[in-house]
Amino acid sequence: MLKWNSMEENKQLEKFIAGLKKNYKYIFNTDEGKEVLVDLERRCHYHSTTNVKGDSHESAYMEGQRSVILFIKSMLRKDKET
Repeated sequence: MLKWNSMEENKQLEKFIAGLKKNYKYIFNTDEGKEVLVDLERRCHYHSTTNVKGDSHESAYMEGQRSVILFIKSMLRKDKET
């Protein structure tokens, strides 16, 4: 198991995350991946509110679903070059 506290371990983590992003981009840039992404956007409330008036538990549940699609989208964003 990797530890994430030294400079070398931070480099390992950065390399791991870069590889993971590459895999997300590979999968979701296929026609099938794009179709799945559109489906997830609909199912995970990407384009709608997650607030359910009077039901904080349902709101939290829906926001949890939404956080999944937000994470996927963050992995697919192009990194800004400095």
